[in-house]
Amino acid sequence: MTYLVQQTIIYSVPLMIVALAGVFAERSGIINLALEGIMIMGAFSGVMFTNIMMNSQWVMNAYRGGEYGKLQLLCLFALLAAAAIGAVFSLLLSFASINLRSNQTISGTALNLLAPAIVLFLIRIITKQNTLFLAQGDAASWFMIKKTMFGYDRAADIGFFGNTFLHKTYLADYLCILLFVILSVILYKTRFGLRVRSCGENPQAADSLGINVKKMRYAGTTISGALAGLGGFVYALTTANCAANGDVAGFGFLALAVMIFGNWKPLSIAGASFLFGLFKCIAAGYSSIDINGDGIYWLKDLGVSSHFYRLLPYLITLLVLAFTSKNSRAPKAEGIPYDKGQR
Repeated sequence: MTYLVQQTIIYSVPLMIVALAGVFAERSGIINLALEGIMIMGAFSGVMFTNIMMNSQWVMNAYRGGEYGKLQLLCLFALLAAAAIGAVFSLLLSFASINLRSNQTISGTALNLLAPAIVLFLIRIITKQNTLFLAQGDAASWFMIKKTMFGYDRAADIGFFGNTFLHKTYLADYLCILLFVILSVILYKTRFGLRVRSCGENPQAADSLGINVKKMRYAGTTISGALAGLGGFVYALTTANCAANGDVAGFGFLALAVMIFGNWKPLSIAGASFLFGLFKCIAAGYSSIDINGDGIYWLKDLGVSSHFYRLLPYLITLLVLAFTSKNSRAPKAEGIPYDKGQR
């Protein structure tokens, strides 16, 4: 059960934070189909930043001395770097959609094609290979929360809760969950959030009240880009073996499905993320899941092909969307270029 819960969180958090990224953009009136590409840019930026810093003397001394707090601080800076690059990359979508009034679906698709090309080009220049790693060795363990950080020794038993949430988990996941809660409150409980949402529902009415529609849409799309970039690095750190290779396994598109299934509402999105994360966990580790701890791996013993388990998350996505999309309500003005003279 500890393995199942930990892995579900690992797969769910990138989906959750990137789905919220889509909400910010679409609530402001911009369709952000570029989430996949922005995640790729964020994954590369975070991995590149960490790779450079891990070779520094300061980080090596912290690792040898067991100063895990400093290593967690390095992870925080990497998250900020990924978010910054994601925000900058999203400005291309903002400029094309707001200033040039281009088709937002085509613009997002173009960025999805551009991002992996840029990343693979840079990786080939830097490493002469097709993959960029955080560092040699077990780099992921550098950013894990360990029970020794809380005053326990390595052999200490800290119970089910402690072993599940405070041992061999990632601080980055909990930071993303906290950020998800804070930004959800900002979007739905503050004046800024109300202005952003009004621009996605009725921009003409918002403009008549003195709200700068273009500014709000830039803000919504930039926040969206920052969150998607952050989610990309979390995916690279926790799911992609601490590597960037110009691919995030369709997590950006799956996050769009989570956003639609969640009806553009944070609580529903969080529930949908954990549902899909559970099936991703099953797909990745069905042969290691032992529910009762009795050494019986019942999913493996069913004799079902491994390809079915890998297909399961995407099959569930299609089924859920088929039965729930009729009840979803997108922002009325999303995807429509704002015309100040239109009434």
